[in-house]
Amino acid sequence: MHNYNYGKIEIHLDRLLEEKGISKRKLSFWSEMERKQINALCKNEVQRIDLNILARLCNALDCSVSDILEYIPDK
Repeated sequence: MHNYNYGKIEIHLDRLLEEKGISKRKLSFWSEMERKQINALCKNEVQRIDLNILARLCNALDCSVSDILEYIPDK
């Protein structure tokens, strides 16, 4: 089995909330998500994100997916 490193995806939700002055509590209400989910996303402690969740976040924050996610290539 090959051990390839394809880079990683970073979630910048915490930074985005700070820039927009929005609390996790408000985002939880606006996106109809549990704060537990939002906290995990803010800490980059998730392995998968449903497209529905991304759509909710983009709608609630009036942003694009690229504002939330960033691909970091392997060095």
